[in-house]
Amino acid sequence: MQREMKRWEDVDLIAMNRLPAHADFYRYSEYDQALALKKEQSKGYVLLDGNWKFLYLEAPEYSPPNFEAKDFNVQHLEDIEVPSCWQLKGYGNMHYTDVLYPFPINPPFVPHENPTGIYFRDVMLDEIKEEKVIIKFNGVDSAFDLFVNGHHAGYSKGARMPSEFDLSNLVRNGKNRITVRVYQFSDGTYLEDQDMWWLSGIFRSVELFRIHKDTLADVTIETLPDDQFEHFMLKISGTFLTRSVANVTVRLFQNGKTVDSFPVSVGKGEFQVYREMVNPLLWNAEQPNLYIAALEYELGNGEVEIVPVRFGVRSINITDNEIRLNGKRIFFNGVNRHDFNPVSGRTVTNEDMLQDIILMKKHNINAVRTAHYPNNDVFYDLCDEYGLYVIDEADLECHGFENTGKYDWLSDNERWEKQYVDRAVRMVKRDRNHPSVIIWSLGNESGAGRNFTAMYQAIKKVDPYRLVHYEGDRHAAYSDMYSTMYTRLRDLEEIGKDSEGKKPHILCEYGHAMGNGPGGLTEYQEVMRRYPRLQGGFIWEWSDHGIRSVDENGDIRYLYGGDYGDFPTNGNFCIDGLVFPERTPSPGLIEYKKVIEPIVTEAPSLEKRQVRIRNRYDFRNLEGIKLKISVESFGTRIEEKFLSLPAIPAGEERELTLPISLEDVMQYDDVWIRLEYLEPENSLYADEGHPITSESFLLEETKVEKTVIAEGLRAEAGTKVDIREDQTRLVLENTSFKAVFSKVEGLLLSFEMNGEEIIHKGPGLTLWRAVIDNDMYKKDDWVNKYFLKAAKEQFISLDYQLKEGFVDVELKKYLSSVNQAWGFDLIYNYRFTIDGVLNLQLKGSKVLRGKDIPEMLPRIGVTMHLNRDYSDVTWYGRGDSENYQDSKRSQSIGLYTKKVEEMHTDYVYPQENGSRCDTSFLALTKEDQSVLINFKELRDFTIHDYEGDALEEAKHRGRIKKSPYNVLTVDYKQSGLGSNSCGEEQLPPYKVRVEDFEIGMEIRKVQKENLVEESKVFRAR
Repeated sequence: MQREMKRWEDVDLIAMNRLPAHADFYRYSEYDQALALKKEQSKGYVLLDGNWKFLYLEAPEYSPPNFEAKDFNVQHLEDIEVPSCWQLKGYGNMHYTDVLYPFPINPPFVPHENPTGIYFRDVMLDEIKEEKVIIKFNGVDSAFDLFVNGHHAGYSKGARMPSEFDLSNLVRNGKNRITVRVYQFSDGTYLEDQDMWWLSGIFRSVELFRIHKDTLADVTIETLPDDQFEHFMLKISGTFLTRSVANVTVRLFQNGKTVDSFPVSVGKGEFQVYREMVNPLLWNAEQPNLYIAALEYELGNGEVEIVPVRFGVRSINITDNEIRLNGKRIFFNGVNRHDFNPVSGRTVTNEDMLQDIILMKKHNINAVRTAHYPNNDVFYDLCDEYGLYVIDEADLECHGFENTGKYDWLSDNERWEKQYVDRAVRMVKRDRNHPSVIIWSLGNESGAGRNFTAMYQAIKKVDPYRLVHYEGDRHAAYSDMYSTMYTRLRDLEEIGKDSEGKKPHILCEYGHAMGNGPGGLTEYQEVMRRYPRLQGGFIWEWSDHGIRSVDENGDIRYLYGGDYGDFPTNGNFCIDGLVFPERTPSPGLIEYKKVIEPIVTEAPSLEKRQVRIRNRYDFRNLEGIKLKISVESFGTRIEEKFLSLPAIPAGEERELTLPISLEDVMQYDDVWIRLEYLEPENSLYADEGHPITSESFLLEETKVEKTVIAEGLRAEAGTKVDIREDQTRLVLENTSFKAVFSKVEGLLLSFEMNGEEIIHKGPGLTLWRAVIDNDMYKKDDWVNKYFLKAAKEQFISLDYQLKEGFVDVELKKYLSSVNQAWGFDLIYNYRFTIDGVLNLQLKGSKVLRGKDIPEMLPRIGVTMHLNRDYSDVTWYGRGDSENYQDSKRSQSIGLYTKKVEEMHTDYVYPQENGSRCDTSFLALTKEDQSVLINFKELRDFTIHDYEGDALEEAKHRGRIKKSPYNVLTVDYKQSGLGSNSCGEEQLPPYKVRVEDFEIGMEIRKVQKENLVEESKVFRAR
């Protein structure tokens, strides 16, 4: 027996009574209101957001009889906020998947367990005359039926695009009942398998428009350049609902001033006009100049309406296989972005979107891909205004079909063509007046097939001027560019080299920003800048999708897949953004800002005070940008100057002589010249003085070479070392220090300085770090094949020698792990001077027996437990944010101080964090006393108030069990971050191998104020 197909499973049914898609615009009575562009002040506009009555059901079939009736009793029902996602209001179940459909694949059918929400709202309408009453749903997931006063008014699907219905024949003066029945699953769900939480309901605003029956129906603005991109032809097209309007007057405004005015004739309800714009201000992401075209016309009843349409003068095309805006090749430093709020899910406010855009602009991001659906309409207004290039992506993803072995199940199925095309055309018609939208995208991760060809052709028919993108088109047959995602660096370089006659390339996703990462962005940027075919890329992704939760103690944490008992789930794979859920920038965003810096500085002749400044903007001239020049030595400001940059056009470079006196600074050690480029005036997104980027250069002639001071160590009375040992312990002690070794473990158990215990345990070799998300595909081998976490030292021998002024202790050990034939021979050399200085040298020699040896280790480092009372950390190295060897460009070498707890980066999913690279020394301080840990070679370190095991056990913020000690790890090397959670693994230079190594350090007490000077020497050897 054939299964009965329900309305929400009918693949052939696109909609019922839904009005044709059109551009967003609003009508006004006065010019001052029109130019303010506030839709709340427009004619006939009614916002229906707020509390609606709500009934939640397990399936549509459980709907009560006559629920759609005007007099259906809703008083006993609960209220729900519109817009919102009902799962976040306590209805239904939270569920997160990346690829998987949460039900069996059997298109177009969906489960009979189909959660359903029925919304009720009474709307008062008075004095309905010669007008149309239009209701607009900006976003409903996934499909819905609309009823008005007991009558079926329409049906729609395509969750992230607006649906409009004409209610004119169904409403009356007085109270009107609007009823909306929303289905969580529909046949459209098969096209909406994006990587995000499964959230349902009326999640975007509902609006009502009372419009005149003769009013404007649609308007389109396009700007067409001449050959030199100096003068543009303005093309305005439009239609009216009737043929009653005969004329339109168009007035052009720029910054509130009229710059042109002209009449337009309307014939049979349609008009089209061309008007030359001579030397107009052009729109681009760096200079987002905007105009307003105000269309004024008289309706049949004598009323005058003004429709303002904001637009930018710009062109986008491909010339000589390059994507060009206004004739110039552009480069995308982009991100992928979802509409997301940690409290309201897919429901975002104007403030949310503005916050995102301001953060992007402040971090040098110039492009956004709306992954993987059209975003809230306000987002595009903000991109127009603030300046971001947009790849506008259709609400289309069929990722779950990849696992069936038939990825093109729907995409190459003619029966689904109408749905594919519908999603493309609705997007284009809504957003085509936005200058920020320069590329349409057919969707994401949906295989390939005929339906994409149909989408491409439909888009080109509606909008022949913009470009079209689809990453799944491996042959670029229905894409104007060649797009790939997570392409490995070597393959990307081959694409760049293979440029002859080929379409331009973009990386629509790369640099997976999950957890601690991404790393290796510098190398990607260098390759993309090296080859003209490569025109940039888009980081995945902008924000962590954590759901905010507050516990009984008021502590905030963010939940991810599996925290709600959802299964199957992709766990914390939704925690993959450059910003944390509350929109705090992650170290990854800080690094990305530097990697994509628009001003690059080199120092070809620093000894002559000369630097080379390269302008990587596509349009902006650097003239007037403020340059702050600071000359520093160990945090001490020697000199500071400001100047304004001369004219340096986009894409060009110039050498500049710095106005500083090098002779005056040569008396200082480790002199750094720091250059910081600052915005010269206030802008929409930043205040005057906002840092664009910075660079630092060391004056090599001043570089400190640490010296060894061994004199003055002759034993005086009372300083001679007392040595005691028994079967299990060796104790070295005098008035300055006490060291206790275990002769069983071959381990330093305790080290005291002047009667105070400084080291509680260690040092000991470690190969482990708390796994980061980008290690996810290595973790199983590390844990269950090589047992790296269980690697232990085996004690071999202990020898000591008492000499004049010091004691040397040598420990020989072997490190390996369970059932492994490879390992390290270790020699620990401790030297304790009579005045309490500890010098440690650890030498490791690789032992390679057998063939099964790890290709990469998390790290090679030594860990020790230190006195927690010393809670202030000072270091001379990279900071102040965390940094790793493949993610450190944003962090300059300098002198930094933080509390130990501030060395922690609070990732939503706790993992290895807090490294500081290229460190010359670090110190732990209590009041005026410091414990100096000095290095001969630059080292990386982490210090935390918890153990690594506690980090891995925590799973969420605020759940990390504290240690009674400070846990310090000094790395010979730590592997980089990569982005292998979904992308390139750590590049070869940043992988730690099974290799010979040496780590040396000196530990001694000093006065806090003497830290810097003391760091320049070794007292022991």
